[in-house]
Amino acid sequence: MNKPRHYRGGFKFAGPARRARELRKHQTSSEELLWLRLRNCQLLNFKFRRQHQLAKYIADFYRHDAQLVIECDGSAHDPNEQWQHDRSRDAYMRSQGLKVLRFSNERILNDIESVLGEIKRYLVSRNQPGVGGEKFK
Repeated sequence: MNKPRHYRGGFKFAGPARRARELRKHQTSSEELLWLRLRNCQLLNFKFRRQHQLAKYIADFYRHDAQLVIECDGSAHDPNEQWQHDRSRDAYMRSQGLKVLRFSNERILNDIESVLGEIKRYLVSRNQPGVGGEKFK
């Protein structure tokens, strides 16, 4: 029988937990706006975690059952060094069976409804009977 994967990607240590707490206290405006729309199961009754540790990485938003990571990308993600880090991180997350959705801060701030629509489409596609996801409650 398959053992369910630990919600931190199989890593039981709390490595960057302090950093995650710092990031929660100092959100960007786009993270704050998206969190206002995701928190308290507002989006299709799904619970999201904010600034969630997965191994040595911290995801902006994470939905365990859907194996979904949502990232908000601002100007800090533009330099080549950060872009390389993001690629390595995304590759690790994909190797763990996670889907990574990336949205620019500008898009989140200026078109939050289309961002939420894209997230909804992914969640619904994962939760259709026969597709391998959980059913809606």
